[in-house]
Amino acid sequence: MSENTLRVVHVLNQFFGGVGGEEQANLPVQTRDGAVGPGRALQQLLGDQARIEATIIGGDNLFTEQWEVAAPAVKEALRKAAPDVLVAGPAFNAGRYGLACGAVCALAQEEGIPAVTAMYHENPGVLEYVKQVYIVPTGESLSDMHDALERMSRLAVKLGRGEALGPAADEGYLPRGIRRPGLREHPAAVRAVDMVVARLAGKPFVTELPIKMPERVDPAPPLPDVKHATLALVTTGALVPKGNPDRMVRGGSKDYLRYSIEGLQSLSSEDWESVHRGFYTLIVNENPNYVLPLNIVRDLEEQRAFKGLHPMFLTTSGVGTSVADAKRIGEGMAEELKGAGVDGCLLVAT
Repeated sequence: MSENTLRVVHVLNQFFGGVGGEEQANLPVQTRDGAVGPGRALQQLLGDQARIEATIIGGDNLFTEQWEVAAPAVKEALRKAAPDVLVAGPAFNAGRYGLACGAVCALAQEEGIPAVTAMYHENPGVLEYVKQVYIVPTGESLSDMHDALERMSRLAVKLGRGEALGPAADEGYLPRGIRRPGLREHPAAVRAVDMVVARLAGKPFVTELPIKMPERVDPAPPLPDVKHATLALVTTGALVPKGNPDRMVRGGSKDYLRYSIEGLQSLSSEDWESVHRGFYTLIVNENPNYVLPLNIVRDLEEQRAFKGLHPMFLTTSGVGTSVADAKRIGEGMAEELKGAGVDGCLLVAT
């Protein structure tokens, strides 16, 4: 390694670090020498320009739910490795992983270490960290791994060398809402008219001042009279009959399913299971009432806390579902339940 070779630290979650799946989501932060998992492909792309000195691995839950525990461990790992740049991910559309990558990159920058990560544009990590951290856009799945690593490697080298980055569109990262002064070929009035003409003619154009308004979702009003209301159970926990006879997808849902709970007082592990890919399903599969609390709701029904429970529950897999598909699924659920005379529903978080 020459004296000009950059020192890189790579950050991975437990899955990409090769430690395990959801059962290792609380994995404490650990450091390994050199490249691990996708870091090996990243190292090939970096070539002689940079070397991955260490890989930081931690569980998704640890990073997102116990940051006060993870942060000091990450700081210590960075102190020992003394990197020129940190690379995290890519996280694709994995929400907790995206939040973890964003948090670690933000921490590295606070320590004076430039950082870059990569994830799908709908990942919650983008919403939380896009103004703080350089984020390379990716596809939803691992099929985009090579391209994501290639774009990250280019940006990591520039950041590690302290080179000034150009506009997001030129460098390949998500816009951060930062505008810098500069010279353009034509005056603003000419450019504005050109954009208007292109728009009227149905031709492509790129605005110089993109405005993205945050979506506002008003909460549903409270039920005026719960005691006389018919309620329904809905879950995004991918709860299905044992064996998944209708082949619900584990993530990236395009639709939802409905199953009867008429006459059931509780859900048993012999008859029901979760096929969700975004959380550790062992606990749920031992007691399905965790994602669909039928036992508790039946007790409330017997106490006449509400009029009655709809005989069908609706289920889908919430992980990796696009915003457009989620809206469509939600609208379909709402229309179905309203048509069945349901007054309100209980949507259990996973």
